[in-house]
Amino acid sequence: MPVRVHPLVPALLAGLASLVAADVHAQSAMTSPQELDRITVTAQKREQQVQDVPIAITALSGEFLDALGVDGFEQLGNYVPGLQTQVQSPNNPGFVIRGITSDSGDASSEPRVSVFQDGVSISRSRGSVVELFDMERVEVLRGPQGTLFGRGAQIGAVHLIQNKARGRFGGAFRAGMGNFGETYFTGHLNTPLVDDTLYGRVAVFHQQRDGSIDNLAGGDLNGRDTQAIRGALRWDLGDTGTLDLVLNHQRDTPPGTAFRSGNIPTREGSTNFWDSAADLNRGAQLGLDRTVDSATLLGDLRLGDDWTLATITGWRRFDSTEQFDGDGSQADLLEFAEIAAGRQFSQEIRFNYDGGGAFRGFAGASWFDESGSQRVPFSTDERSLYALLSPTLTAAAGGLLPVVPLLNPDGTPNTALSVITVHPALQQLLGLPPVLPLKARHTEEYANFGDTRALELFADGTWSLTDRFDLTLGLRYTREDIRSGYEALFDGVPSVLGLFLPSFPDNVAFPNALSAPTGGRLQASDTFSSVVGRVVAGYRFTDTLNGYASVSRGRRPDLLQFNDGAIEEVAAEIVWNYELGLKGEAAAGRFTYDLAAFYYDYSNFQAQVENPNAPPFYITADGGNARAVGVEAALMHRFTDRLGGFVNYGWIDAKFNAVDDAGNPQSLAGNRFRLTPEHTVALGLDWQMPLGNGGAAYVRPNYTWRSQVFFEDDNRPGIEQGAYGLLNLNAGLRLAGGWDLGVYAQNLTDRQYLIDAGNTGALFGIPTFVPGSPRLYGVRVGYTF
Repeated sequence: MPVRVHPLVPALLAGLASLVAADVHAQSAMTSPQELDRITVTAQKREQQVQDVPIAITALSGEFLDALGVDGFEQLGNYVPGLQTQVQSPNNPGFVIRGITSDSGDASSEPRVSVFQDGVSISRSRGSVVELFDMERVEVLRGPQGTLFGRGAQIGAVHLIQNKARGRFGGAFRAGMGNFGETYFTGHLNTPLVDDTLYGRVAVFHQQRDGSIDNLAGGDLNGRDTQAIRGALRWDLGDTGTLDLVLNHQRDTPPGTAFRSGNIPTREGSTNFWDSAADLNRGAQLGLDRTVDSATLLGDLRLGDDWTLATITGWRRFDSTEQFDGDGSQADLLEFAEIAAGRQFSQEIRFNYDGGGAFRGFAGASWFDESGSQRVPFSTDERSLYALLSPTLTAAAGGLLPVVPLLNPDGTPNTALSVITVHPALQQLLGLPPVLPLKARHTEEYANFGDTRALELFADGTWSLTDRFDLTLGLRYTREDIRSGYEALFDGVPSVLGLFLPSFPDNVAFPNALSAPTGGRLQASDTFSSVVGRVVAGYRFTDTLNGYASVSRGRRPDLLQFNDGAIEEVAAEIVWNYELGLKGEAAAGRFTYDLAAFYYDYSNFQAQVENPNAPPFYITADGGNARAVGVEAALMHRFTDRLGGFVNYGWIDAKFNAVDDAGNPQSLAGNRFRLTPEHTVALGLDWQMPLGNGGAAYVRPNYTWRSQVFFEDDNRPGIEQGAYGLLNLNAGLRLAGGWDLGVYAQNLTDRQYLIDAGNTGALFGIPTFVPGSPRLYGVRVGYTF
């Protein structure tokens, strides 16, 4: 399809190009441009320059994040090729790396994309979104990273490295306000507590913004309300090493998510969810209350000249309750809540060796213990729900049930049918009375549970076979004990719709409407073992050009899930990744580039599909074989001391294969992976003009663009988002003495776009749509001391 770019973008780029030319000319007579800042990363469990790591990795420094105003996960994906981030709410994120999505809230489902915070997995989706404040850097690794990051890093890892306490006094803060009533504050203070021995650091974050969409039923939607605090201590043991303790607390209480119906009009008669208020039941009661707490103890101990010991101890918990309107309308049809909780403890011990010779590597073990649950209360007006489903129910019953319209002539929900008159044939077939009453309010609940205990042994080593050629081998063995559970509760008042749902006449849910009561918790457990690994060949063509070729094996663990009245096992998903990469620099270090090409081969692809025996509404199914091929490029250039820029590009063709291993046609044959645009582009500039006395003016525009995405693996027409781009801007004055005055704008052109579509409503023929953020803008005042 043709690529459409906003008309402001060419003009902006042309103007910036003229600035480049003028600035380059002016600078050529003054000074030579400086090299780009070097970023040290620890992706391979040792400090390396990012250009020397034979992995597709993007490292964003804390300074880069601050310069572009990135402090949320929803923005992070705009600047990393191959990464997409979708955040309906802090409780409901989606992470996509190279076409693979990790967004399930099911407590028994293992994430495919790992998120780590200072070496501790925070991958469980309901607790994984944390604010990116006072960051040292973010490392995003693409491709299977099981050897380096463990069982959950089947297709990649996002590693968040927070600033630790340091041996000097200093701090900073940034405060501001913006449209939709935004208030903003973040800051940190670092100080020595005991000279040359103990240091402390505290950092805080606050952001509140009213929802961008008014709700006719009360309140607003798609807002933000987050408070977070972090405390850190460092104990300097001198020649022995260091110990770091990091404590995090975050609470999120934003208003509800704007699931908007495209079928059912609001009380004002509108189905245009772009230019009208929403009309979601429960009004201001919709929204999230989530708390995330964690404690991490990091040890880096020297055992001798050649050996060090690294220990990572992590404790973490989250609790969340989110109220949402599943039908996205004024009709009392699909009223849900989600109550999720998770607890985990992990311990890793790693011995690192580097004697300065041809070999360096590490070996160790880790233990991971996690328990979680997800409860889903449901309520409905049976009169409205019957009106919605009566065409389907009547067809299934051979025309023996009455059909009633969902809406009255004035567009309001139809609740007139309070009883169902049962046809004599159905009375005889099902033993029903002549009349069945419909309840104005019916409630029920289902829940899933997951417990995982995993022991892992791992080793990874690199041999320098020549001065230019390195060979890396890595293996990780995992033994995991998994226990899964499911239950559906009955509140004591039967629903007559359960006689006909979810399918007629089999698998009826009665006395519930959707979830057949289980009479207690159904449980299953099993033990699985696996091995993943990598082989990487690295070659230094010159001092400024490195290449690598790698083969790696990733695995998403076996899954135990509830389906059709029992708990079933879904086989582990296996992926083989074949990758080539080039990393280098030119122009005396002022230009850097990172290029990668990859091919993925999947078997037992664990696809998310609609469940005909819902709930649960979506289950994991063996989608068969799939493959993905793609290229990624990250370019950065400092044109002059005053002007720098970056360009990222990603292309991926990720589809399900036509046939399985036996040559049989696959149900998803040829479909593209969900939430995976074929093309993504991000570009930005950082232009600074000195003002004297150490001050400067700066302008930092950036533009991100992505091609069409489908929101479901079945690629349903209409459940998609066409190509779109977002223009963002940061500008301001950096003054002498540490002050900074700035303005920002996100989605400057107020582009309308979707971040999700389909959702639970699609299962009932009324898909919902979640609009992305409109134009957001504000001012910031910062001070560093």
